[in-house]
Amino acid sequence: MRSAAVAGTFYPGSRLQLEALVDGLLALALPREGRPKALVAPHAGYVYSGPIAASAYAQLRDPLPTRVVLLGPAHHEALGGLALPGATVFTTPLGEVPLDQVGMAAVADCPGVVVAPSAHLLEHSLEVQLPFLQRMLAGFTLVPLAVGQARVEDVVRVLALLWGGEETLVVISTDLSHYLPYAAARAADEATARMILACDGGFAPSRACGAEGLRGLLQLARRRHLRVAALDLRNSGDTAGDPARVVGYGAFAFYEEGKP
Repeated sequence: MRSAAVAGTFYPGSRLQLEALVDGLLALALPREGRPKALVAPHAGYVYSGPIAASAYAQLRDPLPTRVVLLGPAHHEALGGLALPGATVFTTPLGEVPLDQVGMAAVADCPGVVVAPSAHLLEHSLEVQLPFLQRMLAGFTLVPLAVGQARVEDVVRVLALLWGGEETLVVISTDLSHYLPYAAARAADEATARMILACDGGFAPSRACGAEGLRGLLQLARRRHLRVAALDLRNSGDTAGDPARVVGYGAFAFYEEGKP
């Protein structure tokens, strides 16, 4: 079992408080037409990035996915690839999320994939996505991967193997620019957003802390002719931070052609 590491810091540690906060954020988000196959969402504390993350998860609708493939950057351990957690369950104050053992086994021998429980132990980039998923989905299994300095072709291979059908949702966890003044951050993040909308992963690593996972999704999205929509683009200066030094957040949805 991988226990919650940032409950009480990045988001409330109380079940009731967490439910109320997540539900309130989702209620303020604007649903759009279409059923996304993949989402990009930020991973800061909810006071900073929660509204932007909610704009991604508010797009989920019937038929709801029953499996989530979740990639986020490894902040606490140097990795040369993608790390599986070596666990069977992730927990948050909202309960347990069972891991998809079959899915994890399917990619365990892929190039660049390792089992590294220590990379997941304190990692918030994956954990903060779970309460939103728990409130939006009736039940789901999870394939969580912490991503380090992975080769884009390795990320693409893993995503392609786990892509599945309507039962599977792909989520890439990433923030955008870090610690720029407000106006400079807006310009940088708008430039990155244009590249994401064009499925172009050529942005600098400093423009997205989850760059490796995001680049893999963008390459696969281009290959599969996915349609991309920008849902929200703000920064901590818009929510709860000092505008002199902000972190950028974006939410994006990816839709398969020919599907509602």
